[in-house]
Amino acid sequence: MDFWQRYRAIDARDTRFDGQFYTAVRTTGIYCRPSCPARTPKAGNVTFYETSAAAHEAGYRACKRCLPEAVPGTPAWNVRTDVAARAMRLINDGVIDRDGVEGLAARLGYSARQLNRILSHELGAGPLALARASRAQTARTLLVSTPMKATDVAFAAGFSSVRQFNDTIAEVFAMTPSALRATACHHGPARPAPGSTALTLSLPYRAPFDPGVFGFLAVRALPGIEEGTDRSYARTLRLAHGDARFRVEYAAEEAARPLRLTIGAVDLRDLPALLSRVRRLLDLDADPSAIDAALGADPRLRGSVAEAPGMRMPGAIDPQELLVRAMIGQQITVAAARTALAQLSACGQDSTVPADGLDRMFPTAAEIAGGGRELLRGPRRRIDSILGAAAAMADGSLDFGYGDNPESLRSKLLPLAGVGPWTVGYVSMRVLGAPDVFLANDAAVRNGVRSLAAAAGSVAGSSPDPGTGTGSGSVPGSPTLSPDFSEVSPWRSYATMHLWRAAAAAQAAARTSTKPRKKATT
Repeated sequence: MDFWQRYRAIDARDTRFDGQFYTAVRTTGIYCRPSCPARTPKAGNVTFYETSAAAHEAGYRACKRCLPEAVPGTPAWNVRTDVAARAMRLINDGVIDRDGVEGLAARLGYSARQLNRILSHELGAGPLALARASRAQTARTLLVSTPMKATDVAFAAGFSSVRQFNDTIAEVFAMTPSALRATACHHGPARPAPGSTALTLSLPYRAPFDPGVFGFLAVRALPGIEEGTDRSYARTLRLAHGDARFRVEYAAEEAARPLRLTIGAVDLRDLPALLSRVRRLLDLDADPSAIDAALGADPRLRGSVAEAPGMRMPGAIDPQELLVRAMIGQQITVAAARTALAQLSACGQDSTVPADGLDRMFPTAAEIAGGGRELLRGPRRRIDSILGAAAAMADGSLDFGYGDNPESLRSKLLPLAGVGPWTVGYVSMRVLGAPDVFLANDAAVRNGVRSLAAAAGSVAGSSPDPGTGTGSGSVPGSPTLSPDFSEVSPWRSYATMHLWRAAAAAQAAARTSTKPRKKATT
């Protein structure tokens, strides 16, 4: 977006752009979110910044009226694949808090000095300033959403001391922590019931939100490790400082339709990483309006987008776990993969924080490499490839994660036995949030194409072209369309989600129609 496109967005108070850029006003020394209700400043007094950290570094303070830190993150970190985007994904996952700037730079293949120069040029702030802004955002969320003591908030947000926490809150928000907490009555979700030890937070997102992501996770949930419904998802997970457990629920019946995250157990040092991973899991930083506009322009997807606006692309809580799940799930049904993974999970350990039927951890790569052979079923070559990948992850020779881009991920995974383009594409979608992956050889994708073409033909009063097979899925009255859905690039991963949805709906309808009907009794 250029200057005037952004200026028109703030003049319209457009909430779709909250978190995608920040508006700083020289005459007031304040920066705001695009939808701030304050009077639109003169264009000559406005500077736009990519990140809140850049506004901090330039000497601006957060607006007390619109609280620009209380917004979804920018979707650019998934759309972009450059060093800056990869760094932001790792910073949000808490890498600087755990490994420092040197550790972040090493993961990206740069020196700390080079990385600081790149981020300062691209985002207007260096890695330490970006991490500091992330801590401030986490601290604000905890202050307004929970009854945690300020001292606990400070360390949970990643600050090394209470003094550093107080100074940062004062500098960023021009308020004390207690004054910031007082804004909860206007901006924060309800606090937990008295006596509750769980943390309950409201997760911001850009509307619309399609809860189908919960159904996607639910049908793949592993007993004892995960639990899901069409409106909720819970699981155990392993973080840097210990085991954790969370549940997230979509309150569709409430006017604001909040997403509530209840953290049942977590080491406070891991809290920022947990929040970041839950957001990635549910794709909460996506820009659904832009995605739906592009997908809805394709006649093959128009009906599906109208039925399910705000489709999300499920992410991954743990990159290594996702690779194992992808390798086991390729070329078999979702139900068969779930059965195989449930058997494999027996080599995992019990959770140290069990509750609510969630009492196991997904096995580590080392546990799978050591004990998976007795639990896996199928061709020996396939089992060997899974165990080989697990061993490589366990000994560190295969190291990948949120800091990769699709090209680096491909170069790391394709040399593995049993890993092909489908597996790489699927991992790119879910681990990196890569938005432009199209799994052309996926059977469910092909079935989804046929289902949507049949639906479009039915609406038009004619039958679809029977020869569409793996092709474009012709739509009556439409021009020739590409079979790889290049017309909706760079959002083909979301097109894939719509095609999977269409295939699942068609399969469910087929099962219903083939059920024997009970004879009528008189």
